[in-house]
Amino acid sequence: MKKISVIVVDDSALVRKLLTEILNSDPGIEVVATAADPFQAREKIKQFNPDVLTLDVEMPRMDGVTFLRNLMRLRPMPVVMISTMTENGAEVTLEALELGAFDYVEKPKIDLSHSLADYAEVIIGKVKAAAGAKVRALENRPAMRVEQRLTADAVLAKQAPRTTKLVTTEKIVAIGASTGGTEAIKDVLCAMPASAPGIVITQHIPAAFSAAFAKRVDGLSAMRVSQAEDGEQILPGHAYIAPGDKHLLVERSGARYYCRLNDGPPVSRHKPSVDVLFRSVSQNVGPNAIGVMLTGMGDDGAQGMLEMKQSGADNLVQDEKSSVVWGMPGAAFKLGAAERAVPLSKIAEEILALCR
Repeated sequence: MKKISVIVVDDSALVRKLLTEILNSDPGIEVVATAADPFQAREKIKQFNPDVLTLDVEMPRMDGVTFLRNLMRLRPMPVVMISTMTENGAEVTLEALELGAFDYVEKPKIDLSHSLADYAEVIIGKVKAAAGAKVRALENRPAMRVEQRLTADAVLAKQAPRTTKLVTTEKIVAIGASTGGTEAIKDVLCAMPASAPGIVITQHIPAAFSAAFAKRVDGLSAMRVSQAEDGEQILPGHAYIAPGDKHLLVERSGARYYCRLNDGPPVSRHKPSVDVLFRSVSQNVGPNAIGVMLTGMGDDGAQGMLEMKQSGADNLVQDEKSSVVWGMPGAAFKLGAAERAVPLSKIAEEILALCR
């Protein structure tokens, strides 16, 4: 079986060495070359024609985004950005995703020690996903220590589906996403009017990125988009994005809905987790909810979306053709949690139709 060929581009010799060792530890991946800057990378790409490029965001001589912009215009290819978890790193990485980067991963810390195996699993998984046009599952991973995979029970106990009618007719839209989700969420929110129902969103994203992401989309959408705060009321015309280090839940008091942030353990190895959001919506919004699953790796949110359906919610998922990775939406669809797979360009229209 042909190995996935990778070129690692980073100005730090130590980081290049570490990333090379990590990626080469997987039998399905081979780092065929490394480069210290975009000018070297350009020549190495011509020479080796790699399947995937890992690209440092901040480099001398030419920054990663400028190089990416040129690359995507002249020789489009799957790129995984290696980003610092800073405010500037967040802004630049979000711009890289807009330019067509497949995904991003945190720049490795040399003192990772016990968590190096977890980091390795993440970057190996993202490189494998990037190498395929449509990746549904990651197979043949090396044997590594990983976190225990918890369910939403670790944060919110499961309840029987709600059967009593609610005292409000107000709709709540719950959206889950991961890989490719920042651009998909932006597309959906930019197509929604200011009169749209309140929207709650869990996107797998680092804590340093979530506020910058919300601010970026807020400047483009007719809706008011913000990072969710604990206890704030969910209002029509507003979209609330989970902080990158907290679970977002929906609570109800009478006819009003509120955001609740939870610092519980990762669920499905994610924090925030889509399963947690969807379960809270199932329990507190029930038939007044609309569930939407956008592009993403893995299966986080599939079980929670099924619980939403059992509580009377209308659900839909992004279709395979328009998804960067049909992992999360595909898992929910195969589980029977949603009966319709919709192109990304039609999702906002479908949401509004269900609200009517």
